Amino acid sequence: MTASPSESTNEDAQLVATLLSIAKSTRAFLALLLAQIDLHPGQDQLLVRLTPGESVSVSMLADQLAVRPSTVSKMLDRLIEKNLVLRESNSRDARRTMVTLTSAGEAAKERVLALWMRLETELGNAMEERERSALLSSLQQVDQLLSVRLRRLR
Repeated sequence: MTASPSESTNEDAQLVATLLSIAKSTRAFLALLLAQIDLHPGQDQLLVRLTPGESVSVSMLADQLAVRPSTVSKMLDRLIEKNLVLRESNSRDARRTMVTLTSAGEAAKERVLALWMRLETELGNAMEERERSALLSSLQQVDQLLSVRLRRLR
């Protein structure tokens, strides 16, 4: 018995559907954890990309987060209100806006990393080390493939 075209399409899109489901569930779970430390999804990723004592341009952050600079600017507005980051003009090039972690931002970054580790531990404990390593390797491969293709489209 052969599969109908719609059944075949459903089977063929199983990887995409699963990745979308994982992304949605991970974001929802992480949103609940982040709310406990008064952060919103996305703000965690921005904070983690900042290094204490170093300034990073808004455009570089946008590239790292795979979003537009305007999206980063909106995120920064909220983080500045919480005194987690500072935004200032580059001393050598006034057209470039730079971002720096505050001491409160460093503490928030540590709380984010602790939350990420908590989630990682909960997920990792649900499978054998060999399975976890294989899954991580496969997901990193998919991430790399999608990142390369996405860059080509932008």
